[in-house]
Amino acid sequence: MMLSKGFEIEIYTGTHDGQIVGLSDRITANLDGFVREPDSRNVEYTTAPLCSYERLLCDLLVPRLRLRQYLKTLGPYTLVPGGTLALGGSDRFYRSDPANPYHAYIERTYGTKVVTASVHINIGIADPELLMRACRLVRVEAPLYLALSASSPFLDGEPTGFHSTRWHLFPQTPDRVPLFESHAHFIRWTEEQLELGTMQNVRHLWSSVRPNGDCRPYNLNRLEMRICDPVIDPLALLAITALLEARLCQLMDDPSLDPLTASLLPAATRNDDLLSLTLANEMAVARHSLDASLRHWQDGRTIKARDWIAQLYAELRPIAKERGFSCFLSPLQRILREGNAAQQWLQQVETGHSCQAVVAQAIQEAQQWERELADQTCHGSLVA
Repeated sequence: MMLSKGFEIEIYTGTHDGQIVGLSDRITANLDGFVREPDSRNVEYTTAPLCSYERLLCDLLVPRLRLRQYLKTLGPYTLVPGGTLALGGSDRFYRSDPANPYHAYIERTYGTKVVTASVHINIGIADPELLMRACRLVRVEAPLYLALSASSPFLDGEPTGFHSTRWHLFPQTPDRVPLFESHAHFIRWTEEQLELGTMQNVRHLWSSVRPNGDCRPYNLNRLEMRICDPVIDPLALLAITALLEARLCQLMDDPSLDPLTASLLPAATRNDDLLSLTLANEMAVARHSLDASLRHWQDGRTIKARDWIAQLYAELRPIAKERGFSCFLSPLQRILREGNAAQQWLQQVETGHSCQAVVAQAIQEAQQWERELADQTCHGSLVA
């Protein structure tokens, strides 16, 4: 049986040469299915939870095509790939909803560090203790998914030295979110943070992975992975999702994969040690993505991110094949071979292209193959 999956897609709007322009007030007022972010320069749309990858592909593409079509009515605007304000604008916050007190708190506390774009991958898991076990495993392996998705090497028109500038800058909140040992632990910890004021509300938990549901922290039904940079290629995004689903299926069949019990790190300090190791891995991947040297959660050994991913791919492909979605896993091989978006963009800069030229080319390429892919796969769903 396949798990249900859904996405929260954040994306910038702007001009065809890559200048990001805030249009979310008009988009959300006139186009169903889009919601505001605190800054007006990006918008978000979500896909309904589905098991079918084929249907998910169209649910990713069709809203984007509708948005592109609407943007044309406003002027020479389009969608801008990447997870940061790549060509400028990080010196100012453009509030999308000046009357919203939570947005005011975000601007005052974090500034433009949060004016980023990302993709959140949600996987349905109804049993709360299984969900906590899944969150523990995915949390310690989340850097691998960031390595595959990194797409934010520029800020304000310059390479930053990071493949995911977004994750380097983004304020993980509260500090040192633990590996939750049980659902009761998650409830107790959340209530404590709300009382202390380190969380303003139940949504104000910004870590790489979190349990989610309709009434957090009590009623939970899904794992939400929040670490990934936006992946403009929907087939690449589905491949990353397929890796995550296959890993969760493996965990469901083999609960001994729980890091709190399977790790060989000292039992007395294992939770803290795993957390420190994971946070260090996240920062290493933010800088070097697939080429980062990481420490494995099992025993602390050093391993390259791309080698760890390749090992997981080989281990999980039979699971994906048995469940009927191995074809969607296959594009990972291309990412490992050719590099993620950040690495490809930086290679273009090294050959003499400007950051603006790289972003402009990425905009043009994305628009072209989005339409081609949608024409091939979503005939009955396309807007006119």
